[in-house]
Amino acid sequence: MPDDARTAPAAERVSAPATTSDRSQVDRKARLRIPALLPEKQPAGERVGNWDEVYALFDPDFAAKEAERCIQCPAAPCQKACPVGNDIPGALWLLEQGDIDGAADIFRETSELPEMCGRLCPQERLCEGHCVVGKKAAPVAIGKLETFVTERQRTHGTLPPPQRVPANGLSVAVVGTGPAGIACAERLAREGYRIVMFDAWPEPGGILLYGIPNFKQNKPAVERKFRELAELGIEVVTGTHIGLDIPFERLARDFDAVFLATGAPVGARLRVPNEDAPGVFEATEFLVRANLPAEQLPPGRREPLPPIRRAIVVGGGDTSMDCVRSAARLGAESVTLVYRRTEAEMQGRAEERQHATEEGVVTRYLTTPLAVLIDENGRARGLRCQRMTLGEPDDTGRARPEPVAGSEFDLEADAIVIAIGYNVDPVWGEEALGVDRDRWDRFVVDPETMRTSRPGIFAGGDNVNGADLVVTALEHGHLAADGIRDYLAGDGPGSLAPTD
Repeated sequence: MPDDARTAPAAERVSAPATTSDRSQVDRKARLRIPALLPEKQPAGERVGNWDEVYALFDPDFAAKEAERCIQCPAAPCQKACPVGNDIPGALWLLEQGDIDGAADIFRETSELPEMCGRLCPQERLCEGHCVVGKKAAPVAIGKLETFVTERQRTHGTLPPPQRVPANGLSVAVVGTGPAGIACAERLAREGYRIVMFDAWPEPGGILLYGIPNFKQNKPAVERKFRELAELGIEVVTGTHIGLDIPFERLARDFDAVFLATGAPVGARLRVPNEDAPGVFEATEFLVRANLPAEQLPPGRREPLPPIRRAIVVGGGDTSMDCVRSAARLGAESVTLVYRRTEAEMQGRAEERQHATEEGVVTRYLTTPLAVLIDENGRARGLRCQRMTLGEPDDTGRARPEPVAGSEFDLEADAIVIAIGYNVDPVWGEEALGVDRDRWDRFVVDPETMRTSRPGIFAGGDNVNGADLVVTALEHGHLAADGIRDYLAGDGPGSLAPTD
């Protein structure tokens, strides 16, 4: 444990009532006096030399003590702030009494990926950001407790194996094996639907495998998930691009319903001179080549990244943090993040920014790229930038960055990574005929059922929201599963042919 956890003054343990009905009788004032605890954290100097996760799992005794800090408030704002409605107070109540499996089971009731959500959700904006304890002290470490109980349940062999149910004769194709696809597929498979998942990548997992570095999301958790899905009878077809390898209309013909969970995989571009020069990388390409062995990559991305001495990453969200922290682990002597606003406008996790700073990343705020500089061989050698100032708010509500005249300057780099956001693949407008899209190429759906404009075709996750969270993709997967069930039980499959 970290020193502050080991040496925290021992608070008088609040005795837990014996039954669930006594939760309302807890001594909330006494619980607020319990010091906050966190699991052990790798020192920055050590972790830049490996790809292991920053935090270890909680010690069981420390986890129970941290769970006891939950004051069991009746309003449960933490639960209301969770997009999938995790019963957080109920889970922490069982954990503080030593029932780790019971706590894990509660998280699994509302989430197919609790081990991953505990690691990846921006808890400071969701559950922990609404924790009442956080108004007086540090909020309860909900995310790390969620990861602890669900991982421990697995490693101790107490998670019951998935049970197949009799087939109901209906079939659903799920295009995409990321969070939205997983949530929809698992829920329907548990009700007897035949599910076939398709993915263009060589292995399943979508962003969980190919978009998130090992130090944030360990890959064995992803592999385990797909073994579970296979035990439920779900078939996964990888290395298959719907629209290229299999026509979309074949899915519409061969399955009773189709769920499009294709994400937002197209990296946004800077639109500056020399952006296509060797040495300039789109974020996903950089991350997969940095984090995964060649055998897990498509043929065009199997070449190892060249040695990096100076790296520049452009962006300000969680993906940019993944890139700068990966560059540090690749041995770059200097890693610089370029962001056109200030830290107050950043939309990624504060914890990730803290970790990046600890690992030696230098951030240049109020800076925007003007051009990629190239050497005599045409390779990137740096980035020409300009200083910015903040003006009036734009349509996102954030202050609009405006250039400062005459403030141009150059930064040296032999690797430049563009991590300024992701868009939906516009090709789907040509493949999924009869499915309405908005001006950003996102699918237009009924927000309660995830139905598109074409009968029998559903969509959800980042291809509806734009690049968003794992947990909001799960929420869409749940809504889609319910919508597909109601559609197939009600108006029936009907015709999935494109509308005029």
